[in-house]
Amino acid sequence: MFIDPIKLAQETEEIVTRGALKKYYRLARPERWYGGISSSYCCGCNLRCIFCFSGFPRDHPQSIGQFYEPEQVFKGLLDCAVKYDYGKLRITGNEPTLGKEHLFGVLKLVEKTDFLYILESNGILIGYDEDYATQLGELKRVHVRISLKGTYSQEFSRLTGAAASAFDLQLKALENLTSHNVPCNPAVMTSFSSRESVERLRERLRAIDHSFANHLEEENVILYPPVIRRLEENKIELNACRDARHRANTKS
Repeated sequence: MFIDPIKLAQETEEIVTRGALKKYYRLARPERWYGGISSSYCCGCNLRCIFCFSGFPRDHPQSIGQFYEPEQVFKGLLDCAVKYDYGKLRITGNEPTLGKEHLFGVLKLVEKTDFLYILESNGILIGYDEDYATQLGELKRVHVRISLKGTYSQEFSRLTGAAASAFDLQLKALENLTSHNVPCNPAVMTSFSSRESVERLRERLRAIDHSFANHLEEENVILYPPVIRRLEENKIELNACRDARHRANTKS
């Protein structure tokens, strides 16, 4: 039986949010991504991607982490960024769009700074609820990165456990963001995809915005031990020509 990611989002929000508060399992640490970024790790997601590095905080959010106000998260991110001379901030680890009130509480604080916030999202809720894009369009310090979980609907379903129809919500997110002039870009997990399916995805993205096809960011799975276990349990194999590179990534 496949996951309904909208229903799962609602159920998860009941666990990881309390009004403007949201649960985190790690608050503000420096990371090398994007040339250096201050990152906080939230609990809970509305997908179950087999390649996700988050295990317990995703699957058992009721048993880990603590609640923080938007001001506390913002201060943690800001202090870390200043300490390491970073210009970018993000909430990661799981799905940051869970808990709209909390998310926009943080983003409105970022607006008062010179920092850039990278909103990494699977896009499901942004595609389902256009109000996310409407509010994001009113902000100037945010760039949205929509991480597509596969190159077509059946592949998406196989990799995430969600209904295949939800793949279109990811593309709808890009449409909503574009229509509200929100700076954004698509990324896609291609470690399990053929080049042909990647090119077909580019054509679909080109129909939304020509630049999306030309600047599609391809993600590669990192084979952490829990990821390897999930792949073996689900009998899912990597694209053979990339396997060595992915395994090398785990040693870097």
